Amino acid sequence: MYLNYFGLSDNPFSIAPNPDYLYMSPRHKEALAHLTFGLRESGGFVMLTGEVGTGKTTVSRKLLQQLPDNTQVAVILNPTLSAIELLATVCDELGIGYDGGKASLKYFTDCILAKLAENHDAGINTVLMIDEAQHLLPEVLEQLRLLTNLETNREKLLKVVLIGQPELQQLLKRNELRQLAQRITARYHLLPLTAPEVSAYVAHRLGVAGGDVSIFSKATLRAIHQITGGIPRVINLLCDRALTLSFTKQHAEVKKPIFIAAAEQILGEDVVSQRIQGEYSLILAALFVVSIAIGFGLGKWYV
Repeated sequence: MYLNYFGLSDNPFSIAPNPDYLYMSPRHKEALAHLTFGLRESGGFVMLTGEVGTGKTTVSRKLLQQLPDNTQVAVILNPTLSAIELLATVCDELGIGYDGGKASLKYFTDCILAKLAENHDAGINTVLMIDEAQHLLPEVLEQLRLLTNLETNREKLLKVVLIGQPELQQLLKRNELRQLAQRITARYHLLPLTAPEVSAYVAHRLGVAGGDVSIFSKATLRAIHQITGGIPRVINLLCDRALTLSFTKQHAEVKKPIFIAAAEQILGEDVVSQRIQGEYSLILAALFVVSIAIGFGLGKWYV
């Protein structure tokens, strides 16, 4: 609705995990580097965690783009499955034919192991990527570990990428999963964006869509970090609504009051008020500490 008005060729703040819009903050670069390094190692598992909306899925899509051509990837987006259901899904993703009447853990495991050996002989790497992995049952995770037992003298024949919320870290601390935890060769926890990174993030997405960050005032950019906490998905939602409101009011620039109004529509007035007040409280606390330090210093000078 507002694209032509602001001179944009595409929606810059869609919440779809489009790798073209991935802003490679230092944290995102580290996350991608960790996953890439882990997949090159001999171990069976790599893990990426982060709060909801921090960009885990988008990083994983970028990773898929960078995998070598001789890689077959199985992607599981809904891991709320039993062990047998998970193995059947892996077979489906890898194009493995099977007889549903023979369904058992051993039958599916044998089918998958045969496929892994076949891929290895053909010079093909096999990667299993599981999103929302915090929903995996412990017995399912253990079954995944058993799949990675097939190996050569140099490497595992199956590499597993686990992507999930912080609860995944707690899940892997369980005693019965300690063997799997020891096989994780790379792990990274993706944190929200800092204030400078939020401005760069907004500028990047607008730039990809043919726009310019000047669409948002400097005060608005500060408010974006303050209210969203640096969570990319929330930034997208609020910026999209703010652009819509600015268009309806025929404003050439997204002003701070418009952005706050957009935030209140999506997050609620109470949430926005708490976050704004929380920021002010931090500033006042910092000023209080500084004033105490200055007073102490002056007192020592007079003595």
